[in-house]
Amino acid sequence: MPAIHQVFPLGPQWPTIDPFLFCAHHDDAYPPGDGSLAPTASLEGRAIGQDFSGKDGWSMYHGATVPGFPQHPHRGFETITFCRKGHIDHSDSLGATARFGRGDVQWMTAGSGVVHAEMFPLLHTDEGNHTELFQVWLNLPAADKMVDPYFTMFWAEDIPQVDLGNGGRMTVIAGEFDGHMPPTPPPNSWASRPEAGLAFWHIVLPAGASWTLPATDPDRGRILYLFEGDELTVDGDTVEGSNGMVLQPDMDIPLVAGATDIECLLLQGRPIGEPVAQYGPFVMNTRAEIQQAFDDYQRTQFGGWPWPNDDPTHTPDQARFAIHADGRTESPAN
Repeated sequence: MPAIHQVFPLGPQWPTIDPFLFCAHHDDAYPPGDGSLAPTASLEGRAIGQDFSGKDGWSMYHGATVPGFPQHPHRGFETITFCRKGHIDHSDSLGATARFGRGDVQWMTAGSGVVHAEMFPLLHTDEGNHTELFQVWLNLPAADKMVDPYFTMFWAEDIPQVDLGNGGRMTVIAGEFDGHMPPTPPPNSWASRPEAGLAFWHIVLPAGASWTLPATDPDRGRILYLFEGDELTVDGDTVEGSNGMVLQPDMDIPLVAGATDIECLLLQGRPIGEPVAQYGPFVMNTRAEIQQAFDDYQRTQFGGWPWPNDDPTHTPDQARFAIHADGRTESPAN
């Protein structure tokens, strides 16, 4: 049985397998901020409101002043946002808000419907504001698509960092690895079911280093994204950088980094195995349910938007924190 079933190039959005719906890697070398969280550089030549150009190494996305994604709705799935560098200012229709980054993860169950904004504040005025994040969309089974919305924070200080030997390391965001347990996912997440076997791991190997990816159950899908580095040898076959691969789950797979350090993202889990109907930010099981999502959003705005503008941000001196919909406040050791 070959270790690699399929190899595919990594574009702006990476192909996924059930139970995952979407994976995006945003890596932006933003310039210094102007003191009000916006870039000092001119925005001339950018399609403001729809800037995915990567011009000068960064994009404004849907932001008009501060980069990011102003308020937009979701229903029927979950977003997992792993912010490796920079910061994200979150606000949502439940009244929750947060600033997170520097290795933090936000996990949000959209469920029956939520509106949220994700803005990228440029906090540093005397240096660049490199911002790097992954956002993964995880499907919900039909039984859980209309659960109450929920979000939780995994602060970087609480996420296991595992020594893989030879200078390698793993960030364990979801799924136990070698006795290392990540924080608990939301209660209605597919990841909260033991039988789902869901894993979300970030793997780093120095040049020339080797490590063996351990086998898992045969009914789980497994996909590995090589997003940094020149090449990776996978069970004897060489895969060039900027490629993803679907792997055989129930075999130990030796990995050897090439001439440069490599970074990979691994997603793994048992498929939900249900029909998927998707239109933009709504993911349900039938087209009729998609139409109902649009009707419900137009009628209720999923609870309305409690913030004074579509792209709320926090003050430049605000440290990492979260205020939940029930008023609970938390912050890591900043």
